[in-house]
Amino acid sequence: MLAFSATLMRHGRSYLLWLLAATICVPGVAVGLATPCGSPESSTLTFHSSVSEVRLVFFATDDRNHPVDALQRDDFAVVDNENVIRAFRSFTRSNAIKLDVVLLVDASESVQAHFAPEIAAVQQMISQWPWSPEDNVSVLSFSGTEPHFVCSGNCRSSLAIDKLASVSRGGTTPLFDAVEMATYFLIQRRQPDLWPVIILFSDGGDTISKTSFNEVLEKILASEEQIYVIDVGGSSDETATLQRFADESGGRYFPFRQGGVEILRAVIDDLHSARMVTYVPPESQTEFHSVRILPTHNLKLNFRCRQGYRRPSGNR
Repeated sequence: MLAFSATLMRHGRSYLLWLLAATICVPGVAVGLATPCGSPESSTLTFHSSVSEVRLVFFATDDRNHPVDALQRDDFAVVDNENVIRAFRSFTRSNAIKLDVVLLVDASESVQAHFAPEIAAVQQMISQWPWSPEDNVSVLSFSGTEPHFVCSGNCRSSLAIDKLASVSRGGTTPLFDAVEMATYFLIQRRQPDLWPVIILFSDGGDTISKTSFNEVLEKILASEEQIYVIDVGGSSDETATLQRFADESGGRYFPFRQGGVEILRAVIDDLHSARMVTYVPPESQTEFHSVRILPTHNLKLNFRCRQGYRRPSGNR
């Protein structure tokens, strides 16, 4: 574990500085809905700015689902509204990262059989992640009629970790309201050098939220956060909900039985493997541009990214 942590500290800090600057604060960037390759377009909420350059964050894996370290710019092509793009303005993998993470903890009645190991996994994630001093970590629990912050901004202290064991539990499940609250929290704190991430522990059930699934999904996509889901339940219908949160935000889904250490390792490896390309958007009469990434040489490569972006009607 020490060797693993050292490796993470060497490599996990800097690659996403460019990503946030690209998608949030760079003038002339397409800022729109973020959905992954292969997912259907599912929302209409978007932030608009003038579009002179598309900046696309993506992940590349081999046929064994391992990150591809030696990816070159001629190994892939972007398909933007069926226009093949290979003339990229830039192709980069950054080396710095500052994270703004919200850990969402389901404490409702439906997860009580798994609550103790769930809390242990959350505590392990906080204590064993190779955080940098500039990373922000918040914990939001949800049960009963509304979600509650356990701690906000700096939850890496032993006091904050201990508070997790005494969170209110039982009752109904306001899952969608909790995700919406976490999303608004991240938007309010957004800075060009912070990447917003939600790590959601839940069984996927929702029994009382005022916000619908589609409404909260729109807000997720507009905020450009990624959601990494740890499924502590296993019901097929509720699993589908959790998988959509992960897939459409560009995050990943994990069954809880995979184990806290392996999930932690997989999430950090995933973040470390991100790439970004920039290119001039093709002319189009449509507001929404669909996006795919395809291999050009090695057909065993797989790519994960948002499915598209929206451009203002005045810039078609």
